[in-house]
Amino acid sequence: MINSPLSKTAPRLACTFALALLLGTTAARAGEIHVYAAASLTDAVGELADDYSRAHPGVEVKPVFASSSTLAKQIDAGAPASIFISADRKWMDYLVQRKRVAADVPHDLLGNALVMIAPKGESFALRFDTGFKPADAFQGRLCMGDPEVVPAGIYGKEALTHLGWWPALQDRVVGADDVRAALAFVERGECAAGIVYSSDAQISDKVEIVGRFPEDSHTPIIYPAALLDGESGDARDFLRYLRTPTARAVFAHYGFTLLDR
Repeated sequence: MINSPLSKTAPRLACTFALALLLGTTAARAGEIHVYAAASLTDAVGELADDYSRAHPGVEVKPVFASSSTLAKQIDAGAPASIFISADRKWMDYLVQRKRVAADVPHDLLGNALVMIAPKGESFALRFDTGFKPADAFQGRLCMGDPEVVPAGIYGKEALTHLGWWPALQDRVVGADDVRAALAFVERGECAAGIVYSSDAQISDKVEIVGRFPEDSHTPIIYPAALLDGESGDARDFLRYLRTPTARAVFAHYGFTLLDR
C-alpha cells in the first residue's frame, strides 16, 4: 500500500474533505453558498468562488472539493450543499434518484479530455491502438482514480478496456481517492504513469503528457452542475455566474472544454 503523497494539492484537498465532514453536521448560514465540486475543479472553481465573494459583499462561496462519489454520498447523507458539480453524470443521477436534485435541473457545464502522464523527464513511447503493449512501455505502477467509483478512474478503465490494455495493466493499477491524488502520486514519482484529465496535467509542472486517449475510447467526459433541491437566491445566482463569459474564460484557462447545453 502506498502512503498518500504530500504535495501542493494534498493539504487543500485534505482540508476541504474535513470541511465536508463538518458541514454534514451543521446547517448552512444565510449568505453562504456551499459548492460541492469534483476535485479536478479545485483551481477553477476556487478562483471563481473567490472572485464572486469579493464582488458580492455579504455572500461567501465556500467550495468543497473531493471525488464526485464522495461528495454525492455526503450530500445524500445530509451535508448542506447548495450546488453540486460532478465529473460525470453517474453521480449526479445518483442524487436525482434520491430526490436531492430535480430530474430537469442538472445542466452540462463543462467537458474534459483523458490523458496518460509520466513524471517530468520520464516520458515513454505510447501508441493508442489495440496492437500496442503498454505493459512493456513503462516499469512500475499506474495511478488513476479508483476505477470502480471515481469518475476519472471509471473513464480510465473504460479507455484501457476499449484498447484491450486492461488485462495487462490491472494488477499494476493504484486506485486513488480522486484524480488530484493520482496526479500527486505521479508528481512524486511514486507511480511511473498516471491517467488524469487534461486539465489536471496542465496545472502541474512536475508531470508531462505522454498521450491523449481517443475520445471514442471512453464515455464523453461531462461535468453536470445542479442546484440542490430547496436552494435558491444566492446559490442560483452563483450557478448562473458559472455560465457567464467571465467564468467560461476561467474554465478555458484551466483547460476545460466549454459546453453550451
